[in-house]
Amino acid sequence: MATATATAKSTEKLAAQRAEVSKLTMYDWVALDKRGKRMKGEMPAKNASLVKAELRRQGMNPQTVRERSKPLFGATGSTVKPRDVAIFSRQIATMMASGVPMVQAFEIIADGQKNIRFKNMLTDVKQSIEGGSALHEALAKYPVQFDELYRNLVHAGESAGVLDTVLDTVATYKERMEGIKSKIKKALFYPIMVLAVAILVSMILLLFVVPVFAQTFKDAGAALPAPTQFVISASDFMKSYWWVVIGGIVGGVVAIIMGKKRSPKFAHLLDRISLRLPVMGNILRQSAIARFARTLGVTFKAGVPLVEALDAVAGATGSIVYSDAVHQMREDVAVGHQLQLSMRQTGLFPNMVVQMTAIGEESGALDHMLFKVAEFYEEEVNNAVDTLSTLLEPLIMVILGVLVGGMVISLYLPIFKLAGTV
Repeated sequence: MATATATAKSTEKLAAQRAEVSKLTMYDWVALDKRGKRMKGEMPAKNASLVKAELRRQGMNPQTVRERSKPLFGATGSTVKPRDVAIFSRQIATMMASGVPMVQAFEIIADGQKNIRFKNMLTDVKQSIEGGSALHEALAKYPVQFDELYRNLVHAGESAGVLDTVLDTVATYKERMEGIKSKIKKALFYPIMVLAVAILVSMILLLFVVPVFAQTFKDAGAALPAPTQFVISASDFMKSYWWVVIGGIVGGVVAIIMGKKRSPKFAHLLDRISLRLPVMGNILRQSAIARFARTLGVTFKAGVPLVEALDAVAGATGSIVYSDAVHQMREDVAVGHQLQLSMRQTGLFPNMVVQMTAIGEESGALDHMLFKVAEFYEEEVNNAVDTLSTLLEPLIMVILGVLVGGMVISLYLPIFKLAGTV
């Protein structure tokens, strides 16, 4: 009873300390030490006078103490990106493997963070660990940054006493996943940007350039070719109803995004359509298989039971279609079916993946075979993205030629016709 009371008081004291620290202001200071050497740093305090007093207590002569200015557009590092978590995972894994205590490792990593929000987050996790929480319990306070899969892996490592090894595996996993995401974004960004620029240039031509030509042709009183008349009609429509066109484009994009978020059936339909797209669909399928294999291999290697591992893996595939398939596989495995048989029933995994999974199950090296599958498909994604970039260049030239070049040529057709009659 006395121990429980002491623990409760300790927890209350720690909470009070956290609340007190959160009220302090951060000051940047410059001071001279006993040798006259210029030193600088930062210190949280209630006011500048307390900072100066603390510096004098340490034997330094304060020169300037200024309250840290707040960024013009909100707090620096207002969001914690997956890349930040990947880098943190590698840092904590390296430090723990080198024998650095966990609390000290968190303190060192937090001090080196430029992202203020992530720094505060790591500091809070460190304080929770100091208060007696396990690492996976402390990370559970931030489920967005550290998802269920991440926490399950950490929990498995803590339970087996191999946390440093598991953290190293998690770091590699996060780096590979971010690499795949980066490749997919690279494949999508270039064509979308070129298409957006082409549409913007076309709208500028229709609103500002075509009307000048239209007035010239009207004054000349010449009969206009069909392509020219079509472009002028399009320009007249754009001038009168530009707000309808822009509203339609923006509204369509918003409707698709909101529909995907609110309607599972619509999101499933969009995902199926994207997987059937030429070239790009193949990249998305290979990416989903690579994520599935890598994630399942990591969780299984960490000692997570297969049924629980499949439950955590479903959300990591990056595809609703594959996520639903993994949930179905989990149900099959839970009633005693082999993993490779469940994979075959979905019809989404190539025969090579199924066969390698079967070999892994029979040999007791499932995680090893899944890593081999992941490496193969990650390389396939890399090659496919490079191939896509090569294929898109002539396609983009055709799109630009049809949209912009066709419009310019149609405007000059009447001029060529007039010149031919002279």
